[in-house]
Amino acid sequence: MRKKAVSHNIWGYIFLIPFVVVYLIFQFVPLASTIWNSLFENYRSGLNQIGPNFVGLDNFKEIFRNPDLWLYTKNTIIMWIACFIPQIILSLLLAAWFTDPSLRLKAQGFFKTVIYLPNLIMASAFAMLFYALFSVNGPINSIFMQLGILSQPFNFLQTVWSARGLVALMNLIMWFGNTTILLMAGMLGIDPSLFEAAEVDGATSTQIFIRITLPLLRPILVYVMITSLIGGLQMFDVPQVLTNTTGDPMRTTMTLIMYLNKHLYSKNYGMGGALSVLMFIVTGLLSLLVYRFSTEKKS
Repeated sequence: MRKKAVSHNIWGYIFLIPFVVVYLIFQFVPLASTIWNSLFENYRSGLNQIGPNFVGLDNFKEIFRNPDLWLYTKNTIIMWIACFIPQIILSLLLAAWFTDPSLRLKAQGFFKTVIYLPNLIMASAFAMLFYALFSVNGPINSIFMQLGILSQPFNFLQTVWSARGLVALMNLIMWFGNTTILLMAGMLGIDPSLFEAAEVDGATSTQIFIRITLPLLRPILVYVMITSLIGGLQMFDVPQVLTNTTGDPMRTTMTLIMYLNKHLYSKNYGMGGALSVLMFIVTGLLSLLVYRFSTEKKS
């Protein structure tokens, strides 16, 4: 029996080999290379290549001294908050609606498919669609002018809050379906007897939702919030395409990943590597926070 178990273990390790090889080649080696490059001065000045010269942590110090880092961090957080708050409210309402047996909602499968479909569209294609819709000569301006709401075309992409709002709106439309599915799974996992007991005690639907549903959804809500924040820190393709890589107006839609991309585009591999390492550390800490809450024992 022991030899048979050892034989089975060997097959398990054999099946793991492709994953380990792919991980080492496409994830671990690039990660190690990025950390190594972050310790060097390595950039192009005109036609001359400067470096690579070992500078230790000087790249990290330079990043923290650069006010652009804090500006782009603020931009990223503002657009994430503008997306996440309406997203979580809308997803909670839809999840409660779909999981409420008293409503007897018909064609649930169709509605669930429809709200999830935007998640399958490429973000760059979505951004190009919004760019065409909200441009100065686009159909949105034409509709508003015909209705008398506007007397002249409004430049959505060159106004700070409208540009940020469009980025937030696109991310909301793309991701609220995924969040709704996650919250629905959590709600369906709650023991129905808890709701029945609350109804017998005279609790209203609002009281049941606030006092029972939300507390029991806490692990999933924390998971959704932090994974959404991680995705927000990696926001790139929507503002990149929508603003034509500029982050306009006045760099108020420039995100951290767009800032990183500019370093890589200008061949400043040292600064790009340092910023990548910083974002890796932040993402790792947030992931640990997710793990901490998801494995917390219920009292």
